[in-house]
Amino acid sequence: MTQAEALDILKLGHNVYLTGSAGSGKTYVLNEYINYLRKNGAAPAVTASTGIAATHLGGMTIHAWSGLGIKARLTDEDIDALEEKSWLWKRIAESKVLIIDEISMFHHFRLDLVERICRAFKRNDMPFGGLQVVLCGDFFQLPPVSRSEEEPARFSYHADSWQKLDLKVCYLHEQFRQQDDALLDILTAIRSGEVEDELLEQLQTRYHADFAEGVQPTRLYTHNIDVDGVNTTELGKLTAETHVYTMETRGRLHLMEALKKSCLAPERLMLKRGAQVMFVKNNLDAGTVSGFAIDGSPLVKLLKGPTLTVAPATWRIEENGKELARLEQLPLRLAWAITVHKSQGMSLDAAEMDLAKAFEPGMGYVALSRVRTLAGVRLLGWHARALQVHPEVLAIDGEFRKASEVAVAELKKIPKQEKVQLQQAFLVQVGKPKKPKKLPPHHQTKEHLPLASLYDIADKRGVTIGTIIEHIEKLQEEGETPDISHLKRSLLTDAQLKKIAAAFEKTASTNPDQRLAPVKNILGSAFTYDQIRFAKLFL
Repeated sequence: MTQAEALDILKLGHNVYLTGSAGSGKTYVLNEYINYLRKNGAAPAVTASTGIAATHLGGMTIHAWSGLGIKARLTDEDIDALEEKSWLWKRIAESKVLIIDEISMFHHFRLDLVERICRAFKRNDMPFGGLQVVLCGDFFQLPPVSRSEEEPARFSYHADSWQKLDLKVCYLHEQFRQQDDALLDILTAIRSGEVEDELLEQLQTRYHADFAEGVQPTRLYTHNIDVDGVNTTELGKLTAETHVYTMETRGRLHLMEALKKSCLAPERLMLKRGAQVMFVKNNLDAGTVSGFAIDGSPLVKLLKGPTLTVAPATWRIEENGKELARLEQLPLRLAWAITVHKSQGMSLDAAEMDLAKAFEPGMGYVALSRVRTLAGVRLLGWHARALQVHPEVLAIDGEFRKASEVAVAELKKIPKQEKVQLQQAFLVQVGKPKKPKKLPPHHQTKEHLPLASLYDIADKRGVTIGTIIEHIEKLQEEGETPDISHLKRSLLTDAQLKKIAAAFEKTASTNPDQRLAPVKNILGSAFTYDQIRFAKLFL
């Protein structure tokens, strides 16, 4: 399925499971759909199973959005306690679309708990209370991990709520990250569970392989302790002056703390000339700090590109167009090393990876799929398990592919005009009703001009006669010529109109702008300013 076909299906209002291999553009499609909804007056609930994924979309974790937190079960008393939270009532009541990214890492039982919460707040028994639900992720990537005290985690497609959603599967097949067939063949083979000897031999050529001159790879490790050690050691080797950048934050404390934890930008960033860094926002390449501007901004020479002056970036948690939390920091982090978990969603030109300690199915696949070409890979260590994916996922992947083919076939059967009408109808359903535009005061007066007299119009509008005359003047200035001949006798006789016309003519040479005061001086107290202004409308 193409990205355009997936967007068409989303816009029809179906519940959707959006999937595809790493680099197929899942996050791009989600962002396009989110922007489409917001542009048309809808406010989707944008969430993810992890904080890092949530920041890619400008949302929050599904745990925070639903009020579930870290709970692994819910009693009736827990539901009652949640219902006492006014902010949660407002959040769920106003939501019509719920997006959950990185669904592969979300526990099946927690998906059921979120579904129960939605039904409770929506006060109906429809799946998720009638929300359009968009689940996004790739089960070949990192699976859910349970705490020791929790029931064993299973993939979210085992959830009862998943079965109830009647999901349309959108399986993206285009590839936008990998740039050579060799690496793509290896990744495809891992997904099929059939990595043949020939492909293993190709991968083996990258064992302790050299990179092209000037290439500085990011090192991918499976454990945080290795990452922190490498980055601290490498920064300490540089003798240049240290520049420190501290994150600026504002917003609700609990959301702010969640945003800090999920954002790849460190709370306290230390840089030196020569430091290897990577951009953590906007998909820019890695590079090296080449110096600092007068204002202290770091200058980063990209591996393949110019030198950039790096300004602070902003990460937000928004809901219904309102900013709930915000942080500002340079969109950089030290990039000698990073964990495989934190690398999800990134695209790298070069990576040095140690997969000898891979402890989860899919970990090797995630690491290798971050890189654009096989020449950008250097293996420090690995074992066969690092290239394994969960056998259960291998079995269900074929079902997802077939379901996606059915969804495409059904989409193509819908005539174009009918499809547009259905998409517009869904927008009306999920968008906020637009308030009718209030007419300007003079146009409100226009609607009453057919009444018998100026006095009747002024009474209906609750304004003075002078204001009604001013409104008629504005209508004439806009090029409108409402028929007001029947209103003339409200203020003037034919004889009075003639006298006022004569006074305007008499002052024409000295009063080209037809100001009222010179005419009033001639006419005296026998005429009011309202009569003169009104007469001017007929001249």
